[in-house]
Amino acid sequence: MKKFKYFCLTIATAAIVSLSACNNTPTAEKPSAPDTNSTSTAQVTETTTHSGHGSKEKININTAILSELDKFEAKLGVPALSNKIQASRPYANPEDLVNKKVITQEQFDQIKDQVTVQEVILTGEAKDVDYMTKLGLMKGHLLVAQELLDKNLPKQAEPHIGHPVEEIYVDVEEQLNERKVKEFKTTLVGLQDLVKSNPKNAKVKTDFTASVQSVDGAIAVLPEAQRTKPGFVLQVINELLDSANSEYGAAIADGKIAAAIEYQDSRGFVLYANDLYKGISSQVAQDSPDAHKAIETSLSELTKVWPSAIPPAKPVKTPVEVTQLIKTIEQNSQKVIDKSSTQAQR
Repeated sequence: MKKFKYFCLTIATAAIVSLSACNNTPTAEKPSAPDTNSTSTAQVTETTTHSGHGSKEKININTAILSELDKFEAKLGVPALSNKIQASRPYANPEDLVNKKVITQEQFDQIKDQVTVQEVILTGEAKDVDYMTKLGLMKGHLLVAQELLDKNLPKQAEPHIGHPVEEIYVDVEEQLNERKVKEFKTTLVGLQDLVKSNPKNAKVKTDFTASVQSVDGAIAVLPEAQRTKPGFVLQVINELLDSANSEYGAAIADGKIAAAIEYQDSRGFVLYANDLYKGISSQVAQDSPDAHKAIETSLSELTKVWPSAIPPAKPVKTPVEVTQLIKTIEQNSQKVIDKSSTQAQR
């Protein structure tokens, strides 16, 4: 089981303001890591293009959750690398990954273009996409946890109940407070403790339902018009699939499913992404039929990769094949997003 401790960093940073283009959505960036011998950092102004948590976007090694760090684990094939990166925080610069002996120089050279220590502050729609994505990751974890509980496998379910509170809640807590969402960390922790100590207790079912309702309620603070807009939902779907891709890559080693938890994580993210697409599919089919056909076909193929919450004896598809399916969805989603943006500007 993947052991995880989220290190919440209190970092003094200089204010930085930049503009980032995500459907013309502005963002601000600032350094997130302290200098080796000081907590002050120089100002940096940067212009970035946000098009999802794809390989094009750099990952902040000081603040990224495990699902994001799993991209490096999958690419380098280093077991438990995500945990090693978190355990060696904070980093003053990307090269500290080598200086702190987390990875070798040769490995760093393979990922250095994807590594940053600068925190991106999202605003506008990009912030809403990030918010709903993180809650979507929680939903994915809980979906697969429910499947495992239904199979009377509470020990396997427990990590997926724990991940939303251990990995994600702290990362979205500020936004939850800003949006005046009632605190539900306590509910998640209580459920995790109960599943650990007394998984057959009838209260597990009611607490599980309460946890899911809490996440749904947090999502519902976004305006319905936004939650049902294809251009917005497709951005969230792409983020979820990107995380699923990283988790699946981290799950496979030597042609085998070596990490069941990562396999299950990725299954949950894909299931929820598929659910989200069903909610907008008729709109996409009407406005962009070719893109819809490509997305629907690829999603259908993608869901077959995870035939059950229990990993199959051998992978249904290789990580490369999964990446290609997700890339096809991303490319066609972008066509829909671009078309939607163009229409909105008229």
